[in-house]
Amino acid sequence: MSPRPETSLAQRKRQLVANELTEAALQLLALKGFDVVTIDEIVTTAGVSKRTFFRYFASKEDVVVRFLADMGAGMHAELAARPADERPSPALRHAVWTAMAACGDRSDGEQPARALRVVQLILRTPALHARFLERQAQWRDDLTAELARRLGLDPETDLYPRMAAGMALTAFDAVLHRWSAGDGAEDPAALIDRAFAVIAPALETLA
Repeated sequence: MSPRPETSLAQRKRQLVANELTEAALQLLALKGFDVVTIDEIVTTAGVSKRTFFRYFASKEDVVVRFLADMGAGMHAELAARPADERPSPALRHAVWTAMAACGDRSDGEQPARALRVVQLILRTPALHARFLERQAQWRDDLTAELARRLGLDPETDLYPRMAAGMALTAFDAVLHRWSAGDGAEDPAALIDRAFAVIAPALETLA
């Protein structure tokens, strides 16, 4: 028999454990504050050992970095999946909305939503905000490369892909700050629409 099903099962199990750890850690960090929560609290809440935690994460900060990495990966995947003939502005708007929609999900019924608390944690904790900005630099590189591929441009010599990616991420950052500062009172979709209404003319002019 092929060993592939067993490997797939093991991968799914590892992902499940990683997801449970991430959820437990983010909830505690968002509720109590980054400096207050200990790894002991996280593993107790998640029902795993410290050894298991360190198998997946190097530190508390690494949990948040993983959250940010997943957000960026979703943004890039959405842009890559947009129709090939779609203009850059709506394509980027959809890509950015993918990340924002995850932040704005209130399906768990919490007030404020867990995602809002996590965003506020990141923006209000200097060490985490620094990692957020670091991740945004990687997101910009990824979106630049994807835009260049879609438009048949050279990302090293053509200005448009990097400028467009930068404007989209600036819009995303502005919306996150506004949404966070208002404790989630404003509709994220409306904020994204307003932000892209500002930058869309530049995106289309440069294209």
